[in-house]
Parts: sequence; structure tokens; C-alpha cells
Amino acid sequence: MTKARTRWPRQRGAEEPAPPDGGTPSPAAVRPTELETCLRACAAHSGKLVAGLDRRRNALAEALRNLLATHAAMERTPAAAAPAPLLRRTAKETPGASLVLGDRLMDPLLAVGNKALDCGYEDELKLAALVADTVLTQRTRSRAAWRLRARVLEAMGAEADAVEAYERYLALTDDDGFGIAARTAGLRAGAERQGELLRMLERDCPEAAGFAGGPATDTWAEGLALHARGDWNRARSRLIGALLAQDRSGAPVAEIQEALAHYLGLALEAGGAPGSGATARHGNGNSGGDAAHLTELIALYAGQRRSRMRGPVADPTFGGVEWVTLGEFRNHIAGKSICLIANSQRVGTGSLGAEIDAYDLVVRFNSYRIDPAATGSRTDIHASIHKHGFNWDQQVHTRLVFGGLAGDWKHSLRTRLVPGAQRYLGDESLRWPLRDIGKVGTDVWPSIPTSGFNMLWLLDHLDVSPRLDLIGFDFYESGAYRLPAAMKMPITSVHEYTSEKAWVMERARSVTDTRISLR
Repeated sequence: MTKARTRWPRQRGAEEPAPPDGGTPSPAAVRPTELETCLRACAAHSGKLVAGLDRRRNALAEALRNLLATHAAMERTPAAAAPAPLLRRTAKETPGASLVLGDRLMDPLLAVGNKALDCGYEDELKLAALVADTVLTQRTRSRAAWRLRARVLEAMGAEADAVEAYERYLALTDDDGFGIAARTAGLRAGAERQGELLRMLERDCPEAAGFAGGPATDTWAEGLALHARGDWNRARSRLIGALLAQDRSGAPVAEIQEALAHYLGLALEAGGAPGSGATARHGNGNSGGDAAHLTELIALYAGQRRSRMRGPVADPTFGGVEWVTLGEFRNHIAGKSICLIANSQRVGTGSLGAEIDAYDLVVRFNSYRIDPAATGSRTDIHASIHKHGFNWDQQVHTRLVFGGLAGDWKHSLRTRLVPGAQRYLGDESLRWPLRDIGKVGTDVWPSIPTSGFNMLWLLDHLDVSPRLDLIGFDFYESGAYRLPAAMKMPITSVHEYTSEKAWVMERARSVTDTRISLR
């Protein structure tokens, strides 16, 4: 007999404090939050974090230190020496006036929110929500804040509110590089399948309606007790009633999914399903023992889980894309001149477009931006990290997607690949060149290699190109030149550009202001 889980469904809000005005909390509505309130909360949270083995909390601690140090430095800066105050008071420094969020404090504050979200713990999720609310209180059109807010709401299980926030983000951007549209479609499809599953359970067990109005936790516990005594028919009505109560009270999605999985496991046991460790005790379909009926319920459950995890796929063959292996990729590039174009201001403000297009193969990276006169117009190979989907809809001959974790890499390909946008797609042999092909471990190269370095290392390793040039590679000394939606993305500290630059310069045959030649 299946053991009852100790975590039972609870009604949303049962352990949540009421808002100060006595109203009902609404995750969908941005709660006006002053910057001072958020900074105090960040300082308090920073004091609670200590060095440990949790790398996510360590990263959050570092982001908090950066935010608080930036704020402290601004407080010490004399007014006359600050041409553009990062924090300024409204009106004429009146007592109690609220601080206004300045541009340079924006990125450190959002970094705190994103690192808090990565932690996934309740306290950190609340901090991330507070950051999003703080930014949106003053900047209602902040794309980054709407995306952060949506991700926080999704992590909290408030999917309907998350979809609303995702839609606000999509309305503010033309470049869906993070795959938000597909994510939103997946959440909607998952909610529809979950609703269909619950309606089917309610239809098949009319008695459950009588138990849907009470406390979900108590009703669920009563159902488990009846099941333990062998009274499945009465247990079933109460368990389904508790599920309906959860759904109607807006319980977090994760809790509903856990309860649904538990219920289906009990139903399989009651029906004597193979592998359940029990023999059938109820033969009629209304008891939950009909195999075909349970199969349909399980298919709906699996469908809603799958949709939420990966989103819908209109074309499973992705336009007939062909996988390309390491050896096949080598054959594609053999004997051809290749240039790699950096996403730098040195390229964006230059005039090398015609020279770039004269190479046999043009390689671009991640969120590259096209200005024909400056950057050239052709892209033959697009190399991108799997974590975002900028330019995945652009037509290229070959697309190489890099990623350190195989599972995350596969998930990104399934959700972000655009049918017909590429003829060839790098397979797993090309997923993480420096680590997997070169066997260069973190003991030798501690930092995470950039997409540009992974691509350059691969081309250098294959050594089949008579000309291999890097255009505009100043390692972001001139600043970034990307798609507008990607310009707010920070030049991440997980990459160690100094080591990459040293590696390049050791192998350079010639160096100019705009071009580094390795062949």
C-alpha cells in the first residue's frame, strides 16, 4: 500500500499574512514599493547570508554586496561631483521624500533579483518579488523587471499571474530572445490540460462536489485515512474534492501537481495496476479502477507536465533540419576562409561590411546585430549559448548551440529552435567544444568559456581553414553592439576575458586595430 505523504494540499493564503490595508493579496498587481524599503530589505538579507556550499546563495551574497557598495559610494559622493546622480530625492530634499531609481543602480538591483530567484527558496523568492515591484513602481516599462516578475510568479506557482507579466514583457520587446512566447504558450497549454483533467475527475465522481467547499488539507487527510482503511470509494470522493478545492482557491501549481500525482498513484493501486503492489479490489469504472480511464487521466497529467516544462512544438522535425557531427562540420569548413565577427562597438561603428562578406564563411555569435555597411550582411554559421534564443529565427547554413549541461541543452533546442531557420544543427559532439573535445577541465580553465571562445577554439583545433580572422575582437573594451533587447544584458563575470585574450594573442599571426589573424 502506498504510504501517505506528509505534505498535504493547503489552501492558498492559509499561512500568508494579510496586507496592511486588510485587503486580499494579489500577486498579479504590482505592489508600490519605495526604493528605501527595498534597500533596507537587501541589507537585512545580506546580513543573514553566510559563506557556505550553496553556490547560488553565495552568488546572491556577492550581488547584494555589490548593490549595497554601489549605494554607499553614491551616498558618499559630494553633490557637486556627481553630474548624474544615481539616487536623487524628489522635489527639494523634503524630509521623507522618496529616492528615485537612477540608471546605474538599476543593473545591480536587478542582478540581486535574478540571483535571489536562482536560489529558489521562499525567502529569496520574496526578495526577488520585492525587487521587481520596486523597479516597476518607478519604471513601469522595464522589460527586465517584467520578465523577472513573471519568472518569480511562475516559481511561486501563480501561473495565471505569471502569464500576464510575461505578456507585459512581450508587449515591450520586438526580440523574443528568451523564448517567452513559447514559454507562455506552454503554461497556457498546461493549464488547459490540468483543467480538463480536473473536470474529468469531477464528472466521474459527482459526490466530490460536496467536499470541494471545505479546507483542502482537512479533506485530503480524511481521504487518506479512508484509503488506509481500505474504503477507496469514499476516499476517492474526498481526495477529488480536495483537488477541486485546491484549484478553486488558486493553490500553487506545484502543490496541485503533487496532489494529482499522489491521487493517480492511489487510483492505480486501487485498480490493481501492474507494478503498484496491489490487486484490484474494485471492478467498476466509477471506482477509479478502469484501466482505459486511468490511462486517459495519466495521459492528461503527463501532457500538462510536458507542456509546462517544454512548451508546444508545432513541427517536431523543425523543418527537416539535419544534425551535423564534429567530423561532418570539419568537412563543411575545410579549405574555406573564415571570419568571426565580435558583437563589439568596434565592429558596429566601423565600415568593414564589404570585407566581411568577402570571406567564404562568416561566423556570428548570440545576439549579433546586422548593419550591412559596418558588420556585413551575411551569416553562414551562428554560434549561440543555449540559455537564450536571440537570432535563432535568422536564416543560416549551420547553427551551433553551446551548453555545459546536456539536459538543459536538449531542452533549449526543443523549445527555441525555429523550423526552417537552419539547414544543419550541431549535434552533441559539438555541444561544449573546449570541455568535451579538448578535455580542458576547470583545473586548467576555471571560467566558463564564451560562445566566441568555444567557436574559435574549435576552429583552431580542427585546423582546416587557410585563413582564420577575428574581426572587432577587443574583448568588450569598446562596449557591446547587440540587438536592442540584448543591450541590457550585462557582460557577465562568469567569463574570464583576460585569459581568452591571452590565448588569442599567443597564437596571433598579425594584429591590427580591427583584425586578429590566426592563419
